[in-house]
Amino acid sequence: MALNYNDHYHPLLLKQIPAGARTALDIGCGTGRFARLLAARGLSVDGMDPNAAVIESARATGGGPRYRQADVREAHLPDAHYDVISCIASLHHMPFDTVLTLRKALAPGGILTVLGLYEINSPADFAWAFPAKSLLHAQRLLPTRHRPAPSAQIPLVWPPPLTYAQTRTEATRLLPGSTLRRLFFWRYLLVYRA
Repeated sequence: MALNYNDHYHPLLLKQIPAGARTALDIGCGTGRFARLLAARGLSVDGMDPNAAVIESARATGGGPRYRQADVREAHLPDAHYDVISCIASLHHMPFDTVLTLRKALAPGGILTVLGLYEINSPADFAWAFPAKSLLHAQRLLPTRHRPAPSAQIPLVWPPPLTYAQTRTEATRLLPGSTLRRLFFWRYLLVYRA
């Protein structure tokens, strides 16, 4: 089975959950894999995605979270409510300043975790991307029976609109005190604590 680059980082994201967290919001929840992991940790979880097909798939799977088909930019989020807000490979589908809406919905002491994608355009970007690109090419050589079955399709946005450097600049401006860490598979981890 081929590696899902986002699922690969679920354990890292789960490590960011603050002690005593009770409520969570998973933005761009897709078919609900991470939302179900949060629910399994005992959190009351809301999953939100604008794609009707993936929300239908998430609801059919169940597992505890409440799912809502909505675009976070148009949805009303309660102020200072969520202890955890996750955004996995979805922020690049919207303007980066959407993080201000998410920041406002964080409870005091809450955490926003973003597993994001960045455009590859600098020598450092290429160096970090090389292992992932090699793995991707190797997976294409696998027999078809070892590849995952297609699921609900999520539109691909490539390249992402911001470079890693631009993401750092925007995060510093909009989420003061946040940390940004480059990861393999052209991803980054952004963590902001309210």
